[in-house]
Amino acid sequence: MREIQAQQITDVVERLCIEANEQLPEDIKNAIHRCRACEDWEIAQGVLDQIITNFEIAGEEKVPICQDTGMACVFLEIGQDVHITGGDLREAVDEGVRRGYDKGYLRKSVVRDPVRRGNTGDNTPAMLYTEIVPGEQIKVTVGPKGFGSENMSAIRMFKPSAGIEGIKDFILETVENAGPNPCPPMVVGVGIGGTFDKCALLAKKALMRSTEERNPDPYYAALEEEMLEKINQLGIGPQGFGGRTTALALNIETMPTHIAGMPCAVNINCHVTRHKTEVI
Repeated sequence: MREIQAQQITDVVERLCIEANEQLPEDIKNAIHRCRACEDWEIAQGVLDQIITNFEIAGEEKVPICQDTGMACVFLEIGQDVHITGGDLREAVDEGVRRGYDKGYLRKSVVRDPVRRGNTGDNTPAMLYTEIVPGEQIKVTVGPKGFGSENMSAIRMFKPSAGIEGIKDFILETVENAGPNPCPPMVVGVGIGGTFDKCALLAKKALMRSTEERNPDPYYAALEEEMLEKINQLGIGPQGFGGRTTALALNIETMPTHIAGMPCAVNINCHVTRHKTEVI
């Protein structure tokens, strides 16, 4: 049994909150550069040039890529042979978010009540997702999620009779309805299977996967490619001004489900698809 101090978790979460908001992942940068090379619409070219300049300045000057520094979504894969000591896990994560958003001068965007509002003042609580896995390490992933894109996400509880065409139509419908609101070019996470809540989590986890990594199942890998192509044929384009690049990538995650259902969730992210990972 390996012991890990709660303070270590706090320190890692603090650092990742800042780094994720200042440094765009390399796979996203590469995707944007590839799309810029393929664009032939002058306005779309200009928008992508501005996006590239923006993330370059953010990385060099260590400032946030976007003014919406998001809710802190924290994914923990906890080894079953780990014992966390010296504090409460939830509080350790929240303290990391609290310190990171203060030290990094990141916008605090969390309200304490969904209806009555009232800013918490420190961007807590984090949206915490835990998973027990084999081993004696903790894998920490912080993915700040802005709500211009989160608000454009959707879930639908299909009957199996809807088939794969029902899922394809739903993905396209969701992206088309989103239009320019999620600051395209977007990354689209799709979750299929499980239950109402599980398929939504699958869709969010899909956004944490590299855009250069395809689903290991050839069937879903082909579906990812097909749907990305269809989305880019919608012509929404960078920031909604038209062009070839509406989405940078589409990632699908699946899991078993009930014989009577086929849940599907679409979680949209903007081109600032932020996530940083560290293993303790």
